[in-house]
Amino acid sequence: MARIIVVTSGKGGVGKTTTSAAIGTGLAQAGKKTVIVDFDIGLRNLDLIMGCERRVVYDFVNVINEEANLNQALIKDKRIENLYILPASQTRDKDALTKEGVEKVLNDLAERFDYIVCDSPAGIEKGAMMALYFADEAIITSNPEVSSVRDSDRIIGMLSSKSRRAEQGLEPIVEHLLITRYSPKRVNTGDMLSVEDINDILAVKLLGVIPESQAVLKASNSGEPVILDSESDAGMAYQDAVDRLLGESREFRFIQEEKKGLLSRIFGG
Repeated sequence: MARIIVVTSGKGGVGKTTTSAAIGTGLAQAGKKTVIVDFDIGLRNLDLIMGCERRVVYDFVNVINEEANLNQALIKDKRIENLYILPASQTRDKDALTKEGVEKVLNDLAERFDYIVCDSPAGIEKGAMMALYFADEAIITSNPEVSSVRDSDRIIGMLSSKSRRAEQGLEPIVEHLLITRYSPKRVNTGDMLSVEDINDILAVKLLGVIPESQAVLKASNSGEPVILDSESDAGMAYQDAVDRLLGESREFRFIQEEKKGLLSRIFGG
């Protein structure tokens, strides 16, 4: 049975789509047949991050409305054998997502895939609630700043009360915390919350810490999930997160400020 993972946050601009693309790509690279579904109706971005925007003909809403079938709407990734994308519509609004329609599409996807990664809009409006309603697991994405962490705390409340699992009295959604744009240097100067600060507030098991990195912007602009940049800190951190998601043990990297060596201190390197 497929696992449905929602990538969510209370605040916009924290890296949910970047995370959805990286996690979905990493799962597919691990041999898991994976589909990433864009729930951000009207503000479609997943196809840009995945580099397949010119291949979008039919979308999620077309499938819900039975204007196209899944085979017509699913886009197979050119780089990774087991990876597919179901894009969002740019011309509809969030009301196009009905609970019955979304459930039918997810049930059909569950027959074909091991993992369904749902790229949620920010906040608690209809699209975001629809993305988390059917989830088995949630990756709560937060920047290390007070407003982002506070909004993530609200989303955690929604996961425990507004999901199908909560309504039906089933096992709760498995929650994972992913901290993005983390800078140990700025933590040490008091400009950012530390990993420990965020853990104290949210009390959610830590899945990964993604360092602040130009590689993320570069990957987004080139339509390449950053996890494919295996030489970058961000790419390595996302790979660690995928490994942990699959049950492997990985030490957390990039959470301590690197100490400069003697030559670096002398020559300012």
